[in-house]
Order: sequence, then C-alpha cells, then structure tokens
Amino acid sequence: MPQKSGTAQAEPELHASLKDILRCSGELAVSIAARAKNRSYPVRAVIIKQGDRNSAAFLLIAGLAHALKYGSEGQMVLLREFRTGDFFGAIAQDESGDAEVVAIEASRAAMFAAFDFMVLIETHSCLGLALMRALLRQLRAADEKVTQRIMLSAAGRVYAELLKLARQGDGRSIRPAPVLAKLAVQANTTRESASRAVNDLLRRGLARREPGALILVAPHRLEEMIV
Repeated sequence: MPQKSGTAQAEPELHASLKDILRCSGELAVSIAARAKNRSYPVRAVIIKQGDRNSAAFLLIAGLAHALKYGSEGQMVLLREFRTGDFFGAIAQDESGDAEVVAIEASRAAMFAAFDFMVLIETHSCLGLALMRALLRQLRAADEKVTQRIMLSAAGRVYAELLKLARQGDGRSIRPAPVLAKLAVQANTTRESASRAVNDLLRRGLARREPGALILVAPHRLEEMIV
C-alpha cells in the first residue's frame, strides 16, 4: 500500500528532488510540488494494478519499479524498468493499466492527477523536457531488449544481465547476489534457464559465490559468451 509522506521534512525533500530531476529553479519546483502528492512504497508494493482504471501520473523520485505483464496462465514478462526520473501511469488521460507496476526497491514518487499533469506540461517546459528525456531512455531500453530477444540465446541474455548488474558496482561484484527468479524476468527467460546459465559459470570457474554476493571472475570471458 502507498504511504503518505506527511512529515514536515517530506516537502523540502520533494522540492529538492523535483528541482534536480526537472532541472528547474527552486521556486518552480515548489510550484509544481503543490500539485503533487508525495508517495512512498515499500518493497513489493503494487503501485498500479494491471487492468485497474488509473487517473494518476507518477514521477519516480527515488527507488526502482518494474512494469510487469501477467498472462492468462500466470506467466510474467518484464515490460519496462523505472528508475529515478522516469514517468509512468496516466500521462495523458485516464487509462486502464496495461501492466502492473511494482516497487522493486523502497521507492518514492510524486503523484499527479492526470489533468493536472497535462496542465503542468503545457505551462512549464522543464516538465515536458524531463518527460521527453525519460521517454527516450525507455525507448532505447526497449530497443535493446527487443534486439537481445531476437539476437541472443537465453543464456546470452542472462550473461548480459549479469554484466549489467556488475557494472553498476566495480564491474565484477553483484551485491546482493541476484535472485534467480528476478534475474530470469530481467533476461526474459525462465528461472530454469537462468539457473543453468549461472550454474554453468560457477562450474567453469568464471563466477564464484561469496556471502551476499556473486563475483564474476573473468568479465571479459563472459562478454565473449554473449551470443
């Protein structure tokens, strides 16, 4: 369930986040924040439920969220990944959720009524530019995902995802160690395929487990295996 950030400290935090993300003045950030609600979501909280009518636009100001699509037989596909500065929800008008948006990390979002959001975009160019930057990021990510799906094997997609996770740190260590079910969703494959790919790396000495981490022993070798 979403939690209101109603403390006196929350408003300055929202103002500062909007100023940084929208690249606008502090005064303008305060004006935009006046039309938003500051929302906090714990890990695994559902922000938007698939199929529900949604009349709010969201700007993620901290954390990580995934847009997940569920099939009739329970199969799950990762459609999009939302990070700080990304928008989702009813950007232009009320709409039914085409996917379920779930907080993967503890997250905070500025929530706007869809109509208010459109008025703000028309009034403040910094918001429209921020939306354009976010949509371009999502388009590039979607292009990459489609390309990988077509050109790479299931194991290759798992290896690419492991390298991506490692490069968020020192290039070799993934902390915390990846959860196989989550890794499979991110690589658009099954949990069994992800497990086989990781176990193959461990067996060949190209990766090793440490408490709370997975270490890629030879990242350059892993790059060569992405086929």
